[in-house]
Amino acid sequence: MSLLTYYRRPGLGDSHRRTIEQRFNAMSQGAVELQTEVCYYIESELLSEDQRFQITWLLGETYDPDALTESSQLSREDTIVEVGPRMSFSTAWSTNAVSICHACGINGVSRIERSRRYGFTAPLTLEERAFFLSLVHDRMTECEYMDPLTSFDTGATPETVETIPLIEEGRRALEELNERMGLAFDEWDLNYYTDVFQDRLKRNPTNVECFDVAQSNSEHSRHWFFKGRLILDGREKPHHLIGLIQETLDANPDNSIIAFKDNSSAIQGARIDTLLPEQSGGPTPLTAANVVYHPLLTAETHNFPSGVAPFAGAETGTGGRIRDTHATGRGSLVIAGTAAYCVGNLLIPGYELPWEDDTFGYPDNLASPLSIEIEASNGASDYGNKFGEPVIQGYTRSFGMRLPSGERREWIKPIMFSAGVGQIDDRHTEKHPPEIGMKVVKLGGPAY
Repeated sequence: MSLLTYYRRPGLGDSHRRTIEQRFNAMSQGAVELQTEVCYYIESELLSEDQRFQITWLLGETYDPDALTESSQLSREDTIVEVGPRMSFSTAWSTNAVSICHACGINGVSRIERSRRYGFTAPLTLEERAFFLSLVHDRMTECEYMDPLTSFDTGATPETVETIPLIEEGRRALEELNERMGLAFDEWDLNYYTDVFQDRLKRNPTNVECFDVAQSNSEHSRHWFFKGRLILDGREKPHHLIGLIQETLDANPDNSIIAFKDNSSAIQGARIDTLLPEQSGGPTPLTAANVVYHPLLTAETHNFPSGVAPFAGAETGTGGRIRDTHATGRGSLVIAGTAAYCVGNLLIPGYELPWEDDTFGYPDNLASPLSIEIEASNGASDYGNKFGEPVIQGYTRSFGMRLPSGERREWIKPIMFSAGVGQIDDRHTEKHPPEIGMKVVKLGGPAY
């Protein structure tokens, strides 16, 4: 594999570039004028001249194709600051770019990433460089490139798989691993997994297996709390939390097709005329069909990731929810999305509001409310658009106030709400029952 490199100017829109200049100059008390460019790194096998021409056509700006070059357009005398995605995972942009290349017959391309390069006519102090980096890159998903990339290799060596001596040492071996890896196993978990491996499977687990079951059975994934005993003011309620929510369905179940048992919900639809493929699994003509389609809805929040890395966090929030839409029953179709945000005081420059207090402090590891509104909105729309699901509605709220009691109330950790409507064929509403001997497969890869 080799790495092709292309450059295109400008790297930023004028308004975005001026905003960065103003914020940087206010700190450095200088008058810096930034020069910017985008750099494309293309990992591929040896490409033919025709394939290289196709790539330059794909990367080139439609109305300014000459802006794309094979060498940097920044001055060699400039101080260059370059930031881009971390090497440990491919971005969503790369996945789509590679798919486009393959659709054009350029099958040798395996990954394409883009970085942003900033040119300063004067050297930067360490303090100025650190401040500038805080303005232009996402610490969780991006990093500074000290030199132009020559490969996507991270240089990291995977740890070897470790066998945990549970058969020989009993539960104590699992307790030590739990402490060392931070698996958050409680007493129930420790007893359960000891029994599974010691008495039922009769073999030792690996550290990979233990990490995996810790994730899969976590509160985040399984929501154990929903069926926990609900005790208020010392008295146990007759219903657990999910039981309270299900009462509305129990009171009027007639209109429900899917509820509380799949990746989304569906209500009674209608018979419609539509186009369906004649055969599945390959190219085929579409033919007219008269079928029953049900409307479906699914929703979730992606709060903390959108607070730490607004664009990427909202992207994965939308992507995960689109997956839930598609995974309903034996497969369904996406139609349109909804996105919503609740954040703290926006503190929009030049737009002061009487209730906003600019002395409020915020955690260093969270983005500002204003950047969350802008970048999370961009991320949610960007990801949905890539998969044919436009965001068509939503809401946003900002609030932060010191109450008369002295208490501060604010959405410090934001809410990023993602919902989507779709439709499902009545013949596909039920999954086939699992059979003994089937394999459980987890799909995924390195991501943040």
